[in-house]
Amino acid sequence: MTDSFTSDFKRFFTRGLAVLLPTAVTLWLLVQAFGFVYNNVAQPINRATRFAVVWVVPQVWDEDKLPGWFQVTDEQLINARATGEVRDSVSDESLRLDLRRGYLAKFWSDHRYLNLTGLGIAIMLIYLAGVLLGNFMGKSVYARLENLITRIPGFKQVYPHVKQVVDMIMGDNKMAFSKVVIVEYPSAGIWTVGFLTGDSLREIDGPAGGQVVSVFIPTSPTPFTGFTINLPKEKVIEISMSIEEALRFVITAGVLAPGVLPEDVPAIIQGATSDASVVSQSSDSSDSSKAS
Repeated sequence: MTDSFTSDFKRFFTRGLAVLLPTAVTLWLLVQAFGFVYNNVAQPINRATRFAVVWVVPQVWDEDKLPGWFQVTDEQLINARATGEVRDSVSDESLRLDLRRGYLAKFWSDHRYLNLTGLGIAIMLIYLAGVLLGNFMGKSVYARLENLITRIPGFKQVYPHVKQVVDMIMGDNKMAFSKVVIVEYPSAGIWTVGFLTGDSLREIDGPAGGQVVSVFIPTSPTPFTGFTINLPKEKVIEISMSIEEALRFVITAGVLAPGVLPEDVPAIIQGATSDASVVSQSSDSSDSSKAS
């Protein structure tokens, strides 16, 4: 009874963990990404926005037309100096500016939705950067800046690899995975899943005796850290599998093959184990018969 309960508990606990863990990890990654963007991008922009508001608004509107939470009266200046925390050398204009910053910060914290201002501005800045860098002049300026960055020690060891991965996933010239194929690699009789990326170098056609194509061979569990092979076109066999299915197959090391649902995997593994057990028992029985 105890063994049965223990085995059932382990089986169902493992199954529950397999179902819930991907969702939990995904949510955790999204929360961490949002927190990073919010703290390191949005908040600095919010501070800069408040500084700009404090400086620009008095230049645009008269003192008597300013919002109540933004106005600083002479009485408030006297009260601030009476606390003894303000040096006598500080002018009324500087003190007024400091008080306005404090009032705006309090107003900002009381209306928490204003914190989204930084995110909105960040999105617009990224959009404008994409527009400016999309034209010929922008690309030329950015290419020179990028060339300078890649000469800085530390940056030149990291930046090219990060840029390659980003361009592969999000750039204008994404890696062109046009078809899912299988090839005999690394030796005859061993079939490997790959992605047809296009025609290879024309200089290889001669030595290969025909048209040569490039095939990207992904590796588990990170498919984008694979390698490229070149082989004759007739040795590449296209299969009816989508790019997403092939990536899932590689990432899971072949566990999630096309047509196999996640909930079917434990049953498949259990069935394979049972079959192995039956074969083992049959082999033992056969050996016993021969011995007798």
